[in-house]
Amino acid sequence: MSRREGSLEDPQADSSVSLLPHLEAKIRQTHSLAHLLTKYAEQLLQEYVQLQGDPFGLPSFSPPRLPVAGLSAPAPSHAGLPVHERLRLDAAALAALPPLLDAVCRRQAELNPRAPRLLRRLEDAARQARALGAAVEALLAALGAANRGPRAEPPAAAASAASATGVFPAKVLGLRVCGLYREWLSRTEGDLGQLLPGGSA
Repeated sequence: MSRREGSLEDPQADSSVSLLPHLEAKIRQTHSLAHLLTKYAEQLLQEYVQLQGDPFGLPSFSPPRLPVAGLSAPAPSHAGLPVHERLRLDAAALAALPPLLDAVCRRQAELNPRAPRLLRRLEDAARQARALGAAVEALLAALGAANRGPRAEPPAAAASAASATGVFPAKVLGLRVCGLYREWLSRTEGDLGQLLPGGSA
């Protein structure tokens, strides 16, 4: 197989070959979206904490890290994976987040009905996670690294677990979901940055 044929089959076969202009533009656009949404996620988390009352927001409060069905934080080994594999994991997490955020929004509508801005932020976050996840998947397809096989659907139990709890556990679980949303957006932003010129992918 010639060098040229190898580079066509494997986008990383020849790292000296520049990305096509339209592909580089797509990477920049998706990275910019992830960067913007990471900022929004930080604002969402801060507002969520402010509206939950004591002990949330107190410096001494250390909430339990409740497990979230269908989603976990990025593993310590995430950074050591190839960038395409990291982006596949990012896309899977972004696909799992919307039903969880929707469930948190419904619970907060009961607990904080007079907090329309928080509810709007949660609704926006679910839509934004879907949009960024779709953009990452489209980018993977353009790179020839799309997931093979049917896309896994987030388990229905995940969303129901986020809403079928008592008041305090529901608030803690909502905090955990908002925190995971911020973590995965930040991770996605960093992973996309590896594909930009000057990145280490």
